[in-house]
Amino acid sequence: MAEKKQDFVVSDRRRFGAEGELRTDVPVTEEETPAAPPPSAPPPPPPVQQAQPPAVAPPTAAADESEELPAPPTAEEQQQQTEDYKASGKKLQELFAARGAQGAPAEMTFERLVESFYMTALIQLGAIRTEGEPPSVDIMGARQTIDSLNILQEKTKGNLSDREQTLLQNVLFELRMAWIEITNAIASGPPPGAGPGGPGSPVAGIKK
Repeated sequence: MAEKKQDFVVSDRRRFGAEGELRTDVPVTEEETPAAPPPSAPPPPPPVQQAQPPAVAPPTAAADESEELPAPPTAEEQQQQTEDYKASGKKLQELFAARGAQGAPAEMTFERLVESFYMTALIQLGAIRTEGEPPSVDIMGARQTIDSLNILQEKTKGNLSDREQTLLQNVLFELRMAWIEITNAIASGPPPGAGPGGPGSPVAGIKK
């Protein structure tokens, strides 16, 4: 007895027809089911912008010398202050006199002002010093004192008596000569110990 052959059914599983159209009568098997695309990665978070520090204003420029000065006191205020100042000085002199104190402050005059600058310059030039101590010279300080006297001479020109003008001229002449001698000595060696002053002092014979 002959064995019955198994019939093989050939099924057309092509997805597309002869013209390239998609066939709808073909069952889609599980294997042919297109896999779902993998989930796309989430977009990166936007970059965090760092907060910029607030702009620092440049430091204001220092006031220059052309800055306006405050208004001066009124004439009435100046007059009242002058009277109060003189009254206080008079009380101080009376207090010294009542206590019998020596060296009570005397009223300042132009001559005493010039003599004060002169003595200061002599100390700075080393002409006046404590006995037994070497001279101490402040050459730049002496120059400032001499320049101060020169300014005083320029600002008071035409407003001085003959006596005051002569005193100021003599003081400036002697101090300038002494300053030149000391600066020349410094440039060539140690400064000399002697300085201006003595019998030829311009303040000699001027009564205080």
